[in-house]
Amino acid sequence: MDDLENELWSPVQFYEHNDSSEDKVTKKHKQSKLPLADQFPVETVNETGFHRTTRLCLEKIREAMLHHRWEEAAEYMACYPQQLEDTTVGQGIHYKEMIWRLAIEILHHHPNSTMDDYNVIYERMKHSGVRHYLMICLEHSFHLLLHDQIENAKRHLSVAESWRYGKESACQFQGAKLIQAYRSLLDYIIWCDKKNAPCIASFTNPGSNQDMHNYFRQASVNLKEILKHPGVWDPFIQSYVEMLEFYDAQGEAKKVLEDYAYDSTFPANPNAHVYLYQYLQRHNGSVRKLKKVLKVLHTLVPSHELMLDYSSFLLHSEKAEDGRKALGVLLEMLDYACWRTNMDVWNCLKGVIDKLQLQEDWKEAVAEQMAARKGWWAALHFTRFHATEDAAQRPQLMALKASLSKILCPEMRLTYSAGQMISGKKT
Repeated sequence: MDDLENELWSPVQFYEHNDSSEDKVTKKHKQSKLPLADQFPVETVNETGFHRTTRLCLEKIREAMLHHRWEEAAEYMACYPQQLEDTTVGQGIHYKEMIWRLAIEILHHHPNSTMDDYNVIYERMKHSGVRHYLMICLEHSFHLLLHDQIENAKRHLSVAESWRYGKESACQFQGAKLIQAYRSLLDYIIWCDKKNAPCIASFTNPGSNQDMHNYFRQASVNLKEILKHPGVWDPFIQSYVEMLEFYDAQGEAKKVLEDYAYDSTFPANPNAHVYLYQYLQRHNGSVRKLKKVLKVLHTLVPSHELMLDYSSFLLHSEKAEDGRKALGVLLEMLDYACWRTNMDVWNCLKGVIDKLQLQEDWKEAVAEQMAARKGWWAALHFTRFHATEDAAQRPQLMALKASLSKILCPEMRLTYSAGQMISGKKT
């Protein structure tokens, strides 16, 4: 409810009340930065009888909702939509959105609400104005999906997809693209249902079912168009690629993923590189291509779990400089507390250091990576507390870290082994 109020009412500025001699400039600087509650509509000098009635009705709705009296709120809400008849300039659009959100919130909690109740509200609000038409259609389709009415949801989105009003604004354009994308996603869901049907699964030829292929064609045409517009389209990309792979269109699927990952007009998106990497893995991509994808992902998310794969590729490389890179990748992972007790990361780090020790300058390589970490890295991994905890809960990790502590932090007096002695465990 608090979020609902914040969304519906314009914020009111509150100032501290100090000495009366304090000027307005001083008060402005002392404006509270805390998230304060918004003011509820109050009686005004020029308030008409109509406005007074609707205001009091809204207060009753608010009171009932705050105390979770949903049946009572629904009774008042049945009367409140008369506010849509308000012809006051600037009020109509505001109250249309408010009625839409209040009504849906009440129905969501009402014990006796039905799908027909939802449909009535959605249809009435769709035709009460044009500003929120597309978003109401999209929300309506989501609600139908929650009740397994996929075909019905698709029908509503198809109607919304062809809807136009006046000169298309940027907001309307974005809404239309979302409608188009989700309508295609429903085609994909229906396609999946048909693909997994027993009568289809037994077919050896993927294109033998024309009905299923029609859904693929409808979805792919729209998704191909959608993906020309910069944005984060993760679920739609995955759906499109899955269908292309099913029909053995590997070249097109790869191009779609590469464009999504490397197109500079798209926002930086780690998932785009994850999807491309997973695709290359499924289709036996070369190590060189896999490393290229992971290199970019490393710059975006150095703590990503796929950095284990990246370090493994670097470890098994014949290039001497790749060993240094692998060391840096693993140390960057361990810079994040989420990997502090991960045995795989420490094992991989041990393997990298063992390989580096075959080179004459291995100490310089380690010192170079640890130079920027001298002031804090030991406190993150090698304290007495860590030793006691690791010895009690993770003895194998304890032994592994103890063997690396002097290599990574040779100049520091560590208490890690002292904690091991206190615990009474031997490595």
